[in-house]
Formats: sequence, structure tokens, C-alpha cells
Amino acid sequence: MNHFLMFVTILLLPYCSFAQKNSDALLSEIDQTIENNSFYTQKKEQKITQLKSLLKKTSIPISKYEISQKLYINYSSYQSDSALAYARKNLQAAKILKDSDKLNQSEINLVSIMGTLGMYKEAIDILNSISIPPASSLKGSFYDASRTIYGQMADNASSPQEKEKYLQHSKKYRDSSVAYYPTNSVSYIIAKADWNLDYKKPDETLRLLLPYFPKIHHSDSNRAIISYIISQAYKQKNDRLKEKEWLSISALSDLQLSKKEYISLRSLAFLLYEDGDIERAYTYIKRSLDDAVVCNARLRTYEISKMLPIISESYQLQNETNRFQLTVFLISASFLALILLTLLFLLIKQMKKLSKAKSDLSLANDKLNLSNNTLSEANFLKEIYIGRYMDQCSDYLGKLDEYQRKLNVLAKTGKINDLVTTVKSKDYIENELKEFYANFDKTFLQLFPDFIREFNDLLIPNEKIHPKEGEQLNTELRIFALIRLGIKDSAKIAVFLRYSISTIYNYRSQLKNKSAGRRDEFEDRVMQIGTGNK
Repeated sequence: MNHFLMFVTILLLPYCSFAQKNSDALLSEIDQTIENNSFYTQKKEQKITQLKSLLKKTSIPISKYEISQKLYINYSSYQSDSALAYARKNLQAAKILKDSDKLNQSEINLVSIMGTLGMYKEAIDILNSISIPPASSLKGSFYDASRTIYGQMADNASSPQEKEKYLQHSKKYRDSSVAYYPTNSVSYIIAKADWNLDYKKPDETLRLLLPYFPKIHHSDSNRAIISYIISQAYKQKNDRLKEKEWLSISALSDLQLSKKEYISLRSLAFLLYEDGDIERAYTYIKRSLDDAVVCNARLRTYEISKMLPIISESYQLQNETNRFQLTVFLISASFLALILLTLLFLLIKQMKKLSKAKSDLSLANDKLNLSNNTLSEANFLKEIYIGRYMDQCSDYLGKLDEYQRKLNVLAKTGKINDLVTTVKSKDYIENELKEFYANFDKTFLQLFPDFIREFNDLLIPNEKIHPKEGEQLNTELRIFALIRLGIKDSAKIAVFLRYSISTIYNYRSQLKNKSAGRRDEFEDRVMQIGTGNK
């Protein structure tokens, strides 16, 4: 069996581009998707708005049924309250049509969304009232909805006895759904794979799902479900790398389809937490909680709330470590500034000696004057940089001393809560960063006073960039100011400006696309700003 599974996997590799992506690449894609959340949400809202418009315009009962069914499906993992409202409208339309299959489907929809909302009693009451003929194609869907409800009740059970009872019901209905679904349907494949996992048969699960997965379109919501089941199969096989990879694929599908009720991103966050990627784990678990709250998915909110404090505590601890490192950096910077001051003093002293020697060399006076002017200009730049950052380092030392005295006073007076609040507050660092960037802008524009005008000359006329009122430089100008100073590495720029590398890369690419000249020469032309060269 293992040899057959290996053969199938190798056979599929040329057709499965997703399998070639390593975990880091997938995680980066998830980061980018989260950052572009508004794009996917807008796409979802446009589709829903179109369906609402169609529903409002039609008076034909069958059209009302079909459109409200589509609205229910679009809202089901997006906004549970709205999904419930359209499930009820769908039921009303089915009653008008007096079609038993449509009526049963509408009631199954109600059961499913009530489970998401935690309305278990209401869902069970509806299940008990549904009567589906044995030959009906909805039999499998009915058992699947029953399986889901009892599974959710098991997750929320308050005692082991209740949990076991609900689990047995869930398994019984799951087995029934397998028997009634057509064997070539995606519902059968999902139910069968779930059955294999329940009976600890991960290889059979993979043998069933891996050949099927490439057939699933990216817009199909089942893509996330099946990739999640694959991740759980690898989890049973203790293949942590593959588990993380398929959880990433599942989470990426959920996010790009703008789902708000899901499990993959939360599970991935916990794996990343165990791997020590605390910042990313915190971002993912917080996003999962925000989405669950928006969707009003009560079970997911409860599950996430148990994990969030663990990851959040580690995230805060990491921030404390970063704050300590910043303090060490400031002290080191102060020490380096002192060394630079000493070197500057020695340099000035040496320049005086050199100036005296030049005065005695009358034959080389013209050349020496030219060299002296060049050195003076260079020294002027150095003095501006060193003086500015000496002042800033001195200010930082004073502020650190003041901050230490403030903490000391709070500690001595026993104001522990105030002390903890002060230590955890990010206001201090954010204010310092704001002042740091303001000083950088002022210093840079003192060195290159025509930078903004010359930079805009490099852009096409309708894409010129101007800072807002009260700003000296905005983010885009600041990125290229650093490039003008010789800092071209996006990673270093990202650290300096506290953005992600992908954000810096996007800014650079967007401005290259707005270049009035050749795109590949844009940054070289930026380096010529202030030199007088065109």
C-alpha cells in the first residue's frame, strides 16, 4: 500500500504546482493574503450585492428559491446571522413551491447554520421533524448535517460521558452518509476520508484524496476542507512538515475565498507557536479570532479563546525581549557616538596640521585649495550626520534615564499595576520612532533640499508624489531616501521603516512602474539626485 501511495504521489508531482511550494513560501503567501484582506472581502461583497439585487428584482418563486439558496451558501462561512436569515427566506420560498426536496434542503440548510451559531436544540428539533424518503438524493446530506450537529455538541460537551455519547451519534450519522452519497461525489469522498481518519487509516485517506485534489478549482470551498483532511492524515503519520504544508494550503484557500469560519489557520498558528515563530503565530490566531467574531461562529470563537492567551503571552514576552535589545542598541549607539566624537576631534586636529602644511606649499596651492574644498564639503556632511545623531543619542540617554526614574518611582511606591502598564505600553517606542523618523527626514532634506522635486522629475507627470501637510517625507519618499543613501537591501529598509519585506518590495515595484524613463534605470537615476548629473 505504501509503495502504491508513493507511486501515485510521484505520478502527480508534475501536475501539482502546490506540492512544489515549501512551507516558507506558503507562509509568505498567507502573510500577503492577510495583508490584502480588503481585496478578497470586496470581491465577496460584490458577489453578494449582485445576488441581493437579483433577489430584489424577481417575483418568480423558483427564482427566489434559487437566489436565496446562493445567498445562503455565500453567507454560510462569512456571516452566520445573514446566512440564517437567507436560510429562512429559502425555506419560505420552498413552502410556496410546495416541493418536498426543496423544502427538505432548506431545512437542512437551517440545521447547518444553526450549528455554527450554537443553536443546537433548535437544530435537533428541525432534524427530528424532517422526513426524507429512502430513495431521495438528500438522504446523504441529511445524515451529514446530523453528523455535524452532534460533532459540534461533542466539542461543547461539559462532561466526558456527554462528549462520548454525542461522538457516537456523530460517527453513526457519518457512516450513514457514506452509504447514501454517490461514490463519485465530493461529499462521499470527504465523508469516506473522514471515516478512514477516524479508524486510523491515514494511507488510505491520502490514496483517496491526493489524486482528487488537483481536480479542485481554486474557487471551490471544498479545496480548503480536503487539504485540511490531508493535513490530518499526515499528522497521524507524524509527518510534521507535510502537515504544516497542507494546513497552509487549506488556510490560504479559506482566506482567499474570504471565509470567516474555519479551522486551518488556527491549527497552523499553534504549529508555528510550537516551532518558535511567535510573531506569525500571534498574527494568525488573532486573525482567526477576529474572523470568528465577525462570522458569529461561537464554537470557533470558544476554541480560539483557549489558545489565544498561550500565544499572546509568548508574543508579549518576545516584545519585552525586543525592547531590551533596543535598550542595548541605544547604549551601544551612544558608545559608538562617543568614539566617533573622539575620531572627529582627532580628524579636526589633523586637518589643522594639514592646513598649515598646505600654506607652505605655494607651488601646489591651486590643487590643494580644490582638495581642501572637497574635504570641507565632505566634513560638512559628516558634521551634519554626526551632530544630528549625537544629539539624538544624547536625547535617548536622557529619556532612558527619565524612563528608568519613572519606573523606579512606580516600583518604590508599590504601584505594580501602573508599573506593568507602563512597561507593556508601546506608546514610548512609537513616540520615539515618530521622532526618529522626523529627525531623519529633517537631516536628509538638509543634505538634499531638492530631493522631492528631483525625485518627482523622474516620474510620469500624473504620478508625482507629495507629502501630506505636516509631513516632510512620506513612506514612499523615505524608502527612496534610504536608497539614495546607499541602503538598497529591502530587508534592511524593512527593518528601518518597520514594514514587511513584501511591502517594501511592492512600494519599489510600483514606483518603478511610474518611472518616466526606463524602469530598470530608475534606482540608478535616484542615486544621481543632488549630484547635478542627469
